[in-house]
Amino acid sequence: MSITRTPLPAASAARHAARSGLIQITVTGVLWGTTGVAVQLLREGTGLSPVSIGFHRLAIAALVLLACTAGRLRTIVSTLRAAPVPLLLTGVGLGLYQALYFAAVAWAGVSVATIVSLGLAPVLAAAWESVQARRLPGPLRLGTLVAAVAGLVLITGATGQPGAAAPAPLLGLLAAAGSGLGYAVTTLISRQVSQRTAPMTLTTISTVVGALTLAPFALVAGVGLPVRLDTVALLLHLGVVTTAVAYALFYAGLRTTPGSVAAVLTLLEPLTAAALAVALLREPLPLPVIVGGVLLLTAVAATYLAPDRADSR
Repeated sequence: MSITRTPLPAASAARHAARSGLIQITVTGVLWGTTGVAVQLLREGTGLSPVSIGFHRLAIAALVLLACTAGRLRTIVSTLRAAPVPLLLTGVGLGLYQALYFAAVAWAGVSVATIVSLGLAPVLAAAWESVQARRLPGPLRLGTLVAAVAGLVLITGATGQPGAAAPAPLLGLLAAAGSGLGYAVTTLISRQVSQRTAPMTLTTISTVVGALTLAPFALVAGVGLPVRLDTVALLLHLGVVTTAVAYALFYAGLRTTPGSVAAVLTLLEPLTAAALAVALLREPLPLPVIVGGVLLLTAVAATYLAPDRADSR
């Protein structure tokens, strides 16, 4: 007599989808980690303001995505009409927290801006999810957050000293904190939207809205730049790789990944950024940065290798 085992394929498919989501967000974190150095090089080579760089980044991504989704514009418009508020909030938040991040890079340096802005996100997201669920996070989630925060404290303490690369460290810290708050809120909103919106559609709408949000500020600050091969290459990298591709992966991963877990996984961004800052910008690499990096990798690995137990219980 044959026995039907329908639950097993469904469970296997769910595990596969969850694992795929983790991989997508992990790749996103690595791609985002190249943003800080690219912004630093652009500022040094062009003198563009942070908000202008953010505008160019989102505008390039929006144009590329609109070209790729030209045959689905009616679907995009109907999706926006069906849920205008969360989609618009996602786009506005995307523009604002990126502008704050770029300002933090200019005022406090790549490492501090990236670590503080990304470091706040998992803590805030986990706290909000706990309030929503009316229960504390599970032991593994708490351990993961503690390891991540400890790593961030070590790295920030070692790299946050004022210097030539940090002309306004206090303003940079405040901008990074604002960026982290905006990132956490936008991630929680976009996770809800991603459950009923295709990743490419969500990415297209959010980048278009984000670019329009920054456009007035960018026009005031100035958007002109020299047309050189290195400048064009950096802008294309920011717009196509770290925005269009990365956010499509991020929104796809959010379909099966809680916001706080996603925020922990994207801590690969500060690790990547710190490594690139050392290699390309010659920033120092003291022992606390190495120890902090190990702690952050441990937190990411724990979340990645045990996603089911990492959820709140």
